[in-house]
Amino acid sequence: MSNLQELFGLPVFDFPAEGAKTKETPLPGAGTVAWRIAVDAYDSDVSWEDVFARFLTEVETTGVRAFAVGVWSEAYDTAPEPIVKALVDAADRFPALRSLFFADVSSDECEISWINQGPVTPLLEAFPQLKEFGVRGGTGLELKPVRHERLRSLTVETGGLDARVVRDIAASDFPELEILDLWLGTSEYGATAAPEDLQPFLTGARLPKLRHLALHNSEMQDAVAQALAGAPVVARLEVLDLSMGTLSDEGAQALLEGQPLTHLKKLDLSHHYLTEAMEERLRATLGAAGVEVNLDESMFDEWEQESDWDNRYVAVGE
Repeated sequence: MSNLQELFGLPVFDFPAEGAKTKETPLPGAGTVAWRIAVDAYDSDVSWEDVFARFLTEVETTGVRAFAVGVWSEAYDTAPEPIVKALVDAADRFPALRSLFFADVSSDECEISWINQGPVTPLLEAFPQLKEFGVRGGTGLELKPVRHERLRSLTVETGGLDARVVRDIAASDFPELEILDLWLGTSEYGATAAPEDLQPFLTGARLPKLRHLALHNSEMQDAVAQALAGAPVVARLEVLDLSMGTLSDEGAQALLEGQPLTHLKKLDLSHHYLTEAMEERLRATLGAAGVEVNLDESMFDEWEQESDWDNRYVAVGE
């Protein structure tokens, strides 16, 4: 995992954790960049909250449109409730904020499944004008059912997503949501969701404007594909993303034998375990119909050489 380079169409700019540096280099305009605050993950002398407090005094926050919470001190051992509180308490100072990403943490700073999370619903409640919200890390993550009138994109990146979180997202009301991106992960790192937990998304009833559905980075990718083969939501999607997981010919066969997919603009199956014959079938059936089919990063040859054929793995686990 790497840090975000862009958020809400804006380049990410790291607000200096050390105050003296802001005097050496002029800061960009408040609305010209996506601001990111991060501290040394292994240094408890500088707290994220202290840097944020200085940010509030040095940046015209009324113009900030996009913001990323970077790594905090000892993120592998410390939950971020104080950071959530600091953002919620300052919410009225960010009237223009439209994009918020919580825990933009690289693997060098803290592996995705080591990131300690907590309740993030208060952020959605405190920022009702958000159009994009993303969170990285599934350990301790809580996203209670919520209604958000304006959110268009929701991303949850994990190495293992708890079924409770999946069900709570499914029970939420997002009438404007166009993009739903869930990294389901592997049971080794906390994934407990089953295909039936995904059914509320697959009917599409609570997500009337959904156009881009990503259910990926999953060790049950074949089962997800089978569930999608007859799912009502697929008929109105433009993008279907089953990448980063353990998809094999079994799942791809289900997709091809299910409802038509030729209306899609893109089908992303990258990081897969498909045979060359199945790749060719997908290209012939969907690619020829104008669907952009991403079959990059085939893992089949490497997997075929393994003595244990059950040893398929997702792209992002630990």
